[in-house]
Amino acid sequence: MNTKVLKEDKHFQSVILMVLVAVLWSLGGLLIKIINWNPVAIAGTRSAIAALVMLCAIKKPSLNFTVDKVCGSLAYAGTVICFVVASKLTTAANAILLQYTAPIYIALFGNFFLKEKAKKSDWVSIFFIILGMILFFVDNLSFGKLAGNIFGVLTGITFAFNAIFLRRQKDGNPTEILFWGNLLTALIAIPFMLQSKPDFKSCIALLILGIVQLGIPYLIYSIAIKNVTALEAVLIPVIEPVLNPIWVFIFTGEKPGMWALIGGSIVLLSVVLNSVYAIIKSKRAICVK
Repeated sequence: MNTKVLKEDKHFQSVILMVLVAVLWSLGGLLIKIINWNPVAIAGTRSAIAALVMLCAIKKPSLNFTVDKVCGSLAYAGTVICFVVASKLTTAANAILLQYTAPIYIALFGNFFLKEKAKKSDWVSIFFIILGMILFFVDNLSFGKLAGNIFGVLTGITFAFNAIFLRRQKDGNPTEILFWGNLLTALIAIPFMLQSKPDFKSCIALLILGIVQLGIPYLIYSIAIKNVTALEAVLIPVIEPVLNPIWVFIFTGEKPGMWALIGGSIVLLSVVLNSVYAIIKSKRAICVK
């Protein structure tokens, strides 16, 4: 009984940590847009800084490369590179919307890789999240920038598999996947970094991206993912695209439209209700036993 109660407490704490992660991640779109540099160079520099942050936490990364660690690192590198490229080649709205198609891929493949079958409540939540996000970006969604949209779709796929392989390390050290993934991203980006250099404003933005927007939140993410399902690990952070326009409003004065407010409310309500429902259902099961 006590063990199960402790497990539920850890789950609740992890849900809160995931919300914090989403808040920090939400700074990405705004910061990436103001950096005047090659997108792959941005991704690589951001990851190099984040890798240093993570190295401070893990001290001495293991050189034991398992299949999960290699696949997770590749998926992570694909996620951060594709997202930055998508953010530069298409609208920020498109890039984020397409990234958060990830819950669909996890719902489809999570049972095969993790034996975590999506519940009916998860599918309902996914439906309303997609509906809300479509409404949220209805005024800004652009289908003309094909290359950027393709990278956005790839971001959603790699983000899903990154969460899956991190979850497979729930009894190990998921942070190492993130460290090696950031290091791999930095190595891939070296040729692009050498082509030009960023200005002073861009350097400040890169530091914030590497430390506050990527390094610290992914450390938190690697801790929280041990006590949530892979699907929850991408469903809860969908708060991120809702928060982006809030930062835009604060720093540029741009106000979200009516559809954005309606869609954002649907997304937030779906995430909150699904998380609360899962917690209540688990606690009821414990009480019955």
